[in-house]
Amino acid sequence: MMQNPSTVSQESAPLFDLVAQVGRFAFSSRFFNSSSDEYSSFKSNYLYFDSFKSSIGQRKRNCKVSAASSFSLRSGKASSVGSFNVSRFVNEFNKAIRFHCERLPIGFASVGINSSERNGIRDENGGVLEDEGLPLNGIENDQPKKVLILMSDTGGGHRASAEAIKAAFHEKFGNEYQVFVTDLWSDHTPWPFNQLPRSYNFLVKHGPLWKMTYYGTAPRVIHQSNFAATSTFIAREVAKGLMKYQPDIIISVHPLMQHVPLRILRAKGLLKKIVFTTVITDLSTCHPTWFHKLVTRCYCPTADVAKRAMKAGLQASQIKVYGLPVRPSFVKPVRPKVELRRELGMDEDLPAVLLMGGGEGMGPIEATARALGNALYDENLGEPIGQVLVICGRNKKLANKLLSTDWKIPVQVKGFVTKMEEAMGACDCIITKAGPGTIAEAMIRGLPIILNDFIAGQEAGNVPYVVENGCGKFSKSPKEIANIVSQWFGPKMDELKAMSQNALKLARPDAVFRIVQDLHELVRQRNFVPHYSCVT
Repeated sequence: MMQNPSTVSQESAPLFDLVAQVGRFAFSSRFFNSSSDEYSSFKSNYLYFDSFKSSIGQRKRNCKVSAASSFSLRSGKASSVGSFNVSRFVNEFNKAIRFHCERLPIGFASVGINSSERNGIRDENGGVLEDEGLPLNGIENDQPKKVLILMSDTGGGHRASAEAIKAAFHEKFGNEYQVFVTDLWSDHTPWPFNQLPRSYNFLVKHGPLWKMTYYGTAPRVIHQSNFAATSTFIAREVAKGLMKYQPDIIISVHPLMQHVPLRILRAKGLLKKIVFTTVITDLSTCHPTWFHKLVTRCYCPTADVAKRAMKAGLQASQIKVYGLPVRPSFVKPVRPKVELRRELGMDEDLPAVLLMGGGEGMGPIEATARALGNALYDENLGEPIGQVLVICGRNKKLANKLLSTDWKIPVQVKGFVTKMEEAMGACDCIITKAGPGTIAEAMIRGLPIILNDFIAGQEAGNVPYVVENGCGKFSKSPKEIANIVSQWFGPKMDELKAMSQNALKLARPDAVFRIVQDLHELVRQRNFVPHYSCVT
């Protein structure tokens, strides 16, 4: 059962008068926790009831205002606006974030905890958890294990990785696992937090805003404080969302999917009962919010990311470097290039370049296609030296425009493609933005890569990763890009072949299967621990 907080008398600051009238809740005065995990510096400003077992009337009587004396304004200093110390206020505010994470937020406490179950097992905070049937004697039952993958549609890469992991579980273990994919922010948080994907799309389209957001939230002091404050408002809905699936494994494939769920699992004493892992989907530069010390595993795509994880405080035993998970179809042997080209309506003999703009068909695709149309046509011979396969995604307007163009070389225009492994298998090189998923897939197919754009922050490091490893080049100029391709299809064919070999050396086609196998082993190791969930 939770201990009652000590009551601290309110000072006369108007801020606390208002807080007392509106909520009759307050901050715990015990700021500091000397534990070694991430919460030792900044704790959530959780609001809480004194007891789970008390009735509603008792809760109202026991709910006390416990204002932190260090956060309040001294009456002597507050009397004069001129004497207000801004830096002191900031420091005191930061101290106010340092709260015990073991305290359940008011939202989580208000999730219906069933205290009448005779066979329920009482948790350390006084709530009752329901045993979901994993036997206490350590013998596995026949029920399929449940896997919950947390993602968000902020770009296409997170969902692609989630779907790849889901497909790998099904292919390797069949009905042994039930896998659910959910957008935690959109599906299980209230407004305005459920607008995260739309906010991301807006920020990315306005580069300076995204740079400010990305780099401004990178310091731990900033993002931990933000998560602490945010969890106060969304913990109840997130808790209900997590426990709806009763997962044995939770996999986060998004940098904003660690902190709040782990706070909830820790508060309920479920960290040792539910395997929580992070699958990082950035190849080089990645936001610090990817790393959390309480995860069971952190799967890193590259050694560079693993170094960042170690620097963030994770232990070597928590880190595995398996590569970026891509759809299992990329693991299978590729069919002959001639056969794939025939199916796609391409010329069977001419070297081909794949031009991509992502799922939405964004970027300078049209300008690049026209530049390629000119550069890959030999005026002296009067014939093409190469061909182009353009993937427009869901951009139908672009597709129609390209289809109506009279080309001097063979150009095939496709919309949204589901079998990307076949499109890549039919080509000799690729032009794309620096998305990690596309880069990883291109390397598996041995395609030299020309990067024509990147998103500031998470994709910035992908450019040197490709270029410095001898797998491709970078240029934003459509004419320069077209010239590089024409050289590769002509006098610099050897360079193209060398880059193809370098790409194959970096490729990790079995990454997704190694990840799910390791997850399977983690679950087997916890067979002796009963599985619990909150009754909602």
